[in-house]
Amino acid sequence: MPSAQADTPREEPSGAAAPPSVIPRPTDWTAHGGHTALTRATRILVDPRTASATALPAGRAALPGPARQSVRRLATQLRTEIGQVTGITPRISDARRPAPGDIVLTLTDKGAPGAEGYRFDSRGPVRVEAASTHGLFYGTRTLLQLLRATADDHRQVPRATATDRPAQAIRMVHLDAGRKYWRIPYLENLIRRMGDQKLNTLLLHLSESEGFRLHSPRFPGLADPEHSYSRADIEHLKAFAARHHVQLMPGLELPGHATAVSQAFGIGFGSGPSPCTGAHTHSHLTPDWIVDMTSDEALAKSKEIVDEFAGWFDAPLFSIGAEEVPGQLAECPRVKEHLASSPDVSTLGDLLNRYINSLDDVVTSHGKRTAVYNGSEHLPAPQQKVHAPVVFLTWEGTGAEPEIPGHDEIAIGPFYTTPNNYHHLYPDEPWMYGSWAPSTSPDMLGSGVTNWADYNFWADDGYFEQHMAGARAILADRAWNGSATPDTLADFRARAARIGDPPPSSQLRSSRGDPHGTIFIPLPPRVTGRPSHHWTFDDAAYPSGWTYAGSPGNTILAEDRAGDLHGTSYIIDNPTPVPGPRGQAWRFDSDRDGVGFGGLDVAEPWTVSVRVRAGARTADQVLLSSKAGALKLMQHGTGKVGFTRYGDTDFSFDHTLPLDRWTRLTWVATPGSTTLYADGERVGSVAASIPLPLRSIGTEKASLRGDLDELVTWDEALSPAEVARLK
Repeated sequence: MPSAQADTPREEPSGAAAPPSVIPRPTDWTAHGGHTALTRATRILVDPRTASATALPAGRAALPGPARQSVRRLATQLRTEIGQVTGITPRISDARRPAPGDIVLTLTDKGAPGAEGYRFDSRGPVRVEAASTHGLFYGTRTLLQLLRATADDHRQVPRATATDRPAQAIRMVHLDAGRKYWRIPYLENLIRRMGDQKLNTLLLHLSESEGFRLHSPRFPGLADPEHSYSRADIEHLKAFAARHHVQLMPGLELPGHATAVSQAFGIGFGSGPSPCTGAHTHSHLTPDWIVDMTSDEALAKSKEIVDEFAGWFDAPLFSIGAEEVPGQLAECPRVKEHLASSPDVSTLGDLLNRYINSLDDVVTSHGKRTAVYNGSEHLPAPQQKVHAPVVFLTWEGTGAEPEIPGHDEIAIGPFYTTPNNYHHLYPDEPWMYGSWAPSTSPDMLGSGVTNWADYNFWADDGYFEQHMAGARAILADRAWNGSATPDTLADFRARAARIGDPPPSSQLRSSRGDPHGTIFIPLPPRVTGRPSHHWTFDDAAYPSGWTYAGSPGNTILAEDRAGDLHGTSYIIDNPTPVPGPRGQAWRFDSDRDGVGFGGLDVAEPWTVSVRVRAGARTADQVLLSSKAGALKLMQHGTGKVGFTRYGDTDFSFDHTLPLDRWTRLTWVATPGSTTLYADGERVGSVAASIPLPLRSIGTEKASLRGDLDELVTWDEALSPAEVARLK
């Protein structure tokens, strides 16, 4: 799905007064000078009359969903969090005679600023007042961020008053959990970070053409238990999310993007008598990519799936996807026959809208509202209109104004993170911070930063996190506080770095900060004594838990025989399998040929060895790349083997890769030095090094020309003798 915004830099605004060290910025903040100190005597005070409550009547709202955490439980959680930040563990007591340095949590419906808003006053006792524990929780996030941002012992709270409420009701993070299986510890850290930044909805997009990630005994064979979430997993995540006031919103993908579902039950347009063909779907896919909307059996199974999993979740929204149905499907004889014989549908648009409405009836029966991605509105549908309560996730447009008349919307299009070399979509952070104005139209429910895992099915969780974290923080700030930003993006990033991660995310071992200092990313453990990765480029089936959805020759697998960083080619230009020196090799003949891995860079020392047969000379040929650097078969400007530190320097060795002859190249890097070997013989060294880039083979603009085989990496520097023994 394309985005309206890519990563083109835009001019940043000039700043005025510095905002407080809180993300998102409070909507109304008055500084009073000085600080209130937390001490060993600090207490958390709770009114016993409302200690077990989650909200008062004025604080109830349909969106983002009801609060699940009582005041008493929030106070207990806050005590632990304050201890993690300050080393002080306050006592929880009844709200009587607060003293300076105490923290008072009060549920009140008197002038409370909405379902999620709160009042904050830190001029003596620190007081947080709200109509629900959503608001109380957000007020305590403000308190904890202020403490984390102060120097020394983190026990000083700036004296201030604030009345704070969000501009948008839904502030979303969207994860593609169909193409990629996300580990639960990552999801917990993400939820913790979301709550800290007052983001309230995590949309887990749990089915795609390549996989289904909810495992129910009701549907054996639909999901792989090792790479999906059981009912117990979902209950655990829901409970964890409730403590951070995040709604866990499920998303399925029907009727398109549904190969995993279609093949599990034989209900796709490519199944049964007189199937549709490749001419009736996108060229890189099969007709089973679409559930057969003309089939009563397929509709019944779709409704059964939605009915089962709608009961697993308690968020008020449930997404069924419903976008990118190919227009050429209307030419399939099966579809033509159905349209001709069914009085309530006359077009493909009618057929799709009827399917959406049938599933909406199921979702509604569970007391929820259906969400769909936009796209159905582009198909003529004279007889069937999508039910009015259905919410559209709009991936087209700028997110500044509603795009779908008659429907509520959540804007996701300008905030895409699809970090592969085919789509190459990254949120435009300068535009988001300096120019984007979130809409407060009544039918714009909110906004969401969106991840898609196309061609990075087995990527490290941290690979996506490093691309999402900055945009996620900006969206949190802008969707909560819609006023013009008072400073520059650089100022915002510095503020985020001062605040840092909420504990225990910031206490992860073996972690690296992102370039802006706002997050910590756990790194895979280093491998010693053997290769860390080994791609042979021999034919291999997708691992268990992933469905091959492509037409032959598309999105082919590069199996990692040593690790678990498998890769795939892209959807238009694909390498061609050819005979290699050891089994099969892949031939690359276009700049759009590439392989997505989604690995995190590996710090020196490291070794990379590969067999390559160059087929042509071009200005720039990239073997392995990342956002930070690349290994080059032909360096820009010299045509020699080398490497690049992006934004800094190109480096070349005194070696030109011969054409039409297999050569084994080996790079060995230690901190500050890189040595190149050709066929086991030392070529020379360069007094520089880069982390090993593992994002992809090639870049979005430069791939290699020729054949590739036996690409192997080590997390250590091989000796000259070890390099000489490589075969």
